[in-house]
Amino acid sequence: MLAYFSKHSASVKDDFLSGLTVALALVPEAVAFAFVAGIPPTVGLYSAFFIGLISSLMGGRPGMISGATGAMAVVVVSLVAIHGIQYLFPAVILCGLLQITVGVLRLGKLIRLVPHSVMLGFVNGLAIVIGLAQIGSFKTLGIDGTMSFLPGTSMTIMICLVALTMSIIILLPRLTKAIPSSLAAIIMVSVIAVGINKFAPESWNPTGQANVVQTVDDLMMNNLRANAVQKAAEAVDSTETAAIPADASNVVAASVLSQQQIETAVASIQATEEPLPMLFFLDSRYVLAPFTWETLMIILPFSLILAGVGLIESLMTLTLIDEITETRGSGNRECIGQGTANIVCGMFGGMGGCAMIGQSLINVNSGGRGRLSGVVAAVGLMALVVLLKPVISMVPMAALVGVMFMVVIGTFEWSTLHTWNKVPKSDVLVMVLVAGYTVLFHNLAIAVLLGIVVQALIFAWHHATHMMADIHFEDDTKVYQVHGPLFFASVSSFRDLLDPVNDPQYVAIDFYFSRVYDQSAIESINKIAERYRQEGKELHLRNLNADCKRMIERAGALAEVEISEDRHYHITKMI
Repeated sequence: MLAYFSKHSASVKDDFLSGLTVALALVPEAVAFAFVAGIPPTVGLYSAFFIGLISSLMGGRPGMISGATGAMAVVVVSLVAIHGIQYLFPAVILCGLLQITVGVLRLGKLIRLVPHSVMLGFVNGLAIVIGLAQIGSFKTLGIDGTMSFLPGTSMTIMICLVALTMSIIILLPRLTKAIPSSLAAIIMVSVIAVGINKFAPESWNPTGQANVVQTVDDLMMNNLRANAVQKAAEAVDSTETAAIPADASNVVAASVLSQQQIETAVASIQATEEPLPMLFFLDSRYVLAPFTWETLMIILPFSLILAGVGLIESLMTLTLIDEITETRGSGNRECIGQGTANIVCGMFGGMGGCAMIGQSLINVNSGGRGRLSGVVAAVGLMALVVLLKPVISMVPMAALVGVMFMVVIGTFEWSTLHTWNKVPKSDVLVMVLVAGYTVLFHNLAIAVLLGIVVQALIFAWHHATHMMADIHFEDDTKVYQVHGPLFFASVSSFRDLLDPVNDPQYVAIDFYFSRVYDQSAIESINKIAERYRQEGKELHLRNLNADCKRMIERAGALAEVEISEDRHYHITKMI
């Protein structure tokens, strides 16, 4: 699977260079997710730093990249919108505590319950989501506050640079592997983009936008401008709701805010951002949430969702990287590492985060295998934001889009396109369901849970309909040798196997090839025994294993159990 990604051992050089590549890719996503969550962009950037650094050092999967993610941002936006940003930070801290609890209780192994069909649907849906997410990079913000596709010349240049980036990533490894092809592509395309933006004739830029080739700085400024316009629109809507159509907010915002006012709003947002992170309870920008039971009840539901979403996405990424690198990480350690990272992130006023599949695949593709790659990515991100902002501002979005398109190609499981008619239809259904939910709702955690539930129901149905019994006689006793698990879904089939009315005086049910799993199974045995008792017949159960014995003993007055000399457990008398 994912044969595009190379499988080789870690080295300091590869880890360092791949970490730098990932750092460049982290900047636009961290900023974008911060705006999704409704918080300042620096909060997203600092969150990516803390999550990435601590999870790389303490997590259970070397080479995996963590940071601020869209899955967490979707949950955060509801909390911030309803209760305010002051409740975000304690919610992230509680999320981390819950994740550490999962790791300490060694529940990370539950990732083994994810079927292969769910995994395929997950990676395919994820690849489509990553690809669709790049469409926004082909758009720019107009004067009226709406996003529209780049004009003709800019669009042509953008497409050519994306194609050039992808070509370098594919072809450079055939010439040399001294430098990761993704990093080389970003550097080369950035040099070309700087030249185009500096020397391009005015005819290439008829709209008067900042650059012919959009850069990371353009993306952040567009987000800031869009945020300012949206706030203005909301202010107008709240005062003139009756007079303004619901779909006219952008037009209204443009009429109340001149371009100069938009730039002033952007400057004010930038001016309020601290250059370095600090403990949130010492930050004068935020009002602290009261330390009360009511606050706990407010943040607990959000923390539970954040913890669940973060762990599911992180453990799924861990499994994917395990498969690519042909190594094995520790799910329980990853839970503890992610929890610790979220606690520190929340303490410093961050939005929380988890493993990032796209960036993890970039890291693996670039040769990153060790913990050093994640550390370099996190530290490199902070250096780019604090020390080298002019450098990062010149990186063209075309280079990053090209890298992400290569991630899409490497992530998608192309074999599913020609094997769908060779695997069980139920597995195809689950793959399509998980991929479709991921694409439509962008919620990877719910998509995985939905796939597991559907696959489990299909599994239960198949086993419920495949229960059978071999019948033979031993002297005057009729023996039913049951095959198949006895549980809630198969009790009906189990009852249909037996015939209390027409059976002889002595009947035995042999569970040597079966197993009693739950309360429904015990209750069905009890009812069968009662039917035989009403017919004046004697029923014996043979070859119940130790787990079944303990389950029946916990059932109380259901049966009297004794241990026979052959160490099989028999119920000699049904009550």
